[in-house]
Amino acid sequence: MARSKKPRIMSQEQVRQFIKDNEIQSVEDIQSVLKEMFAEALQGMLEGELDTHLGYQKHEDKNKHTDNRRNGPTPKTVRSDYGEVGPEVPRDRDGEFEPIIVKKGQRNVTGIEDQIIALYAKGVSTRDIQSHLEHLYGIDVSPTLISNVTNKIMPTIKEWQSRPLMKTYAVVFMNAIHYKVKQDGMIVNKAAYMVIGIDMDGNKDVLGMWIGENESSKFWLLVLNELRNRGVEDILIISVDNLKGFSEAIAACYPQTEVQKCIVHQIRNSVRYVNYKDLRKVTANLKPIYQAPTEQAGLEALGEFEAIWGTKYPLITGSWRNNWPELSTFFKYPPEIRKIIYTTNIIESYHRQLRKVTKGKAVFPTDDSLPKMLYLVTQDVMKKWTSRVQNWGQILLQLSVFFPERVANYLP
Repeated sequence: MARSKKPRIMSQEQVRQFIKDNEIQSVEDIQSVLKEMFAEALQGMLEGELDTHLGYQKHEDKNKHTDNRRNGPTPKTVRSDYGEVGPEVPRDRDGEFEPIIVKKGQRNVTGIEDQIIALYAKGVSTRDIQSHLEHLYGIDVSPTLISNVTNKIMPTIKEWQSRPLMKTYAVVFMNAIHYKVKQDGMIVNKAAYMVIGIDMDGNKDVLGMWIGENESSKFWLLVLNELRNRGVEDILIISVDNLKGFSEAIAACYPQTEVQKCIVHQIRNSVRYVNYKDLRKVTANLKPIYQAPTEQAGLEALGEFEAIWGTKYPLITGSWRNNWPELSTFFKYPPEIRKIIYTTNIIESYHRQLRKVTKGKAVFPTDDSLPKMLYLVTQDVMKKWTSRVQNWGQILLQLSVFFPERVANYLP
């Protein structure tokens, strides 16, 4: 495919004449004229495509070497950088003509920038984006251009990050995911603090993302305060990992909120220092603790575990007992609520989708490159969250028993 030619630039005299001829007096006038010019150019390109397909131009039957002919156009509306335009897509009688400039079903012709952002959102490297655009369009794009195009979403990210939130959330999940970022000539570890909320209608939403230098309870307190500043007055239950100081940070900002520490994280921490030959037995003996039907039964199972392993692995039983008040929160709830809160699976699943796209990035080149990609992937993920949590009506009624005054306004 031939390279795109550099567009000709009008002289100052030509610009003055153009303004005069089109009676341009405002920015809106410029946009209107450009829209008309774009529409005319688009229509001309479509007609040119059909001319090429048929082998002759309109009204030039003497050069016709086919029985196929024009068969009247089909009106179509597409979105462009200048607003909506309505080209007349030409057709041929045999139905063989397939336009390329505006393909069947295509409703958007906003240009290359959208493609750059879409490819970037899929984790495609800058080099591969360059190769893709060169192969398809014969267009050379520099890494700087790609960076500049993707930088245009930074104001959108800031607006999204500061948007008002719901007054009350039933359950909020908090967890961090870690990346390497190049900063001041060095590669440093960064924590992306992510928060997912289930609102009182049972819908999931990513409430925000914050980039910090390693995960800490102090930074989580900053996140919690920002949620409050954005309108979140109440959270019924927060599900978190076992980060030291997390519970104190939550209590400082949302003193009425119940905390559920993630059972899966607790198990991972428990087996970290277990000998490999004991691993299967230890994990099997831990199951009766968190699978118990009641908190009392769970405590009894913990006592039985301690009798078997307490001498060899005292740190395990010590950790379970120290964290028990917040590991055992889920026991008082029915199975529908237990299933949601006893682990941070919802946010872990979200993290897996982030990693699927970011796995090709061993190191992010700038501080801005990380939130840009995380935001774009997040928007793709949230498009799939179209239905509310299963059995939400029943769950809401159950929550109303445990939190009557706080849930009353949300009952049908």
